[in-house]
Amino acid sequence: MRILVTGANGMLGTALLPVLHKRHQVWGIDIQDCDICDAGAVSALLHTRQPELVIHLAAYTNVDGCETNPRIAEETNSIGTRNIAKACAEVDAAMLYVSTDYVFDGTKIGAYLEDDPPNPVSVYGRSKLMGEQHVRAILKRYFITRTSWLYGPNGKNFVTTILKVAHQQKVLRVVNDQHGSPTYTRHLSLKIAELAETQAYGVYHTTGSGTCSWFEFARAILDLWPVEGVEVLPISSGESGRAARRPANSVLENGALKRAHLELMPHWKVALAEYLDEIKQSGHARDFEESKPGTAN
Repeated sequence: MRILVTGANGMLGTALLPVLHKRHQVWGIDIQDCDICDAGAVSALLHTRQPELVIHLAAYTNVDGCETNPRIAEETNSIGTRNIAKACAEVDAAMLYVSTDYVFDGTKIGAYLEDDPPNPVSVYGRSKLMGEQHVRAILKRYFITRTSWLYGPNGKNFVTTILKVAHQQKVLRVVNDQHGSPTYTRHLSLKIAELAETQAYGVYHTTGSGTCSWFEFARAILDLWPVEGVEVLPISSGESGRAARRPANSVLENGALKRAHLELMPHWKVALAEYLDEIKQSGHARDFEESKPGTAN
């Protein structure tokens, strides 16, 4: 299959491309190759490449940054996605759009199903939902994959932030009233590649198995990577001082994967151990151990 991947230099893109290259002809593009906010440029690119599938990862993912820059969030996550969908329609390509757990408001008791009504509480969530709506309205052959709490190599993420701050501060204060499912980019990439070959189009929740709070996630990180003399304390979302609201519950039920008879991703604790081993084997452990004292948010 001929596959074009946007946002190829991002955290998920750098994990996904090697997986796809094993079985497909793949082109990875990023902002320096094509501005997805430029409809003409997007159309020209797809007409030149003639992909059979476009996997759209490019996005403005800074949740607090979206709150203070709503225009950029809308242009990138909504209009940019619309441009990609329209170009896919022009060349008769299918599309796989990676969305987010933040399209939900977090008030549900229990995990969110794929057909639960979205109700985002942040600019980021609204902009990603608008992207979903464009994909649904323009295309018949599409995947929408919602994921959550993503981490992995080649990008800023919660795991590496905790490791860095733990070598700078003796007390870490971490939110304990938001619950979700940490998802490792290596595992998500394998699932996206598998899903793309099914042609079983629709909306899918694709997250690591199991659930936890950010506080529990931080404790698990430091259980596997102990730092002497560091205490982790739970705080409320209100005490965190973040610009954007986050859903208290963003746990996603991976029901569509089950119905498609696709195996669920490993438990988040298994994935976390795998990622930390990867950091150690890559020689990047010293990046955290040599961190100088300072402050962190």
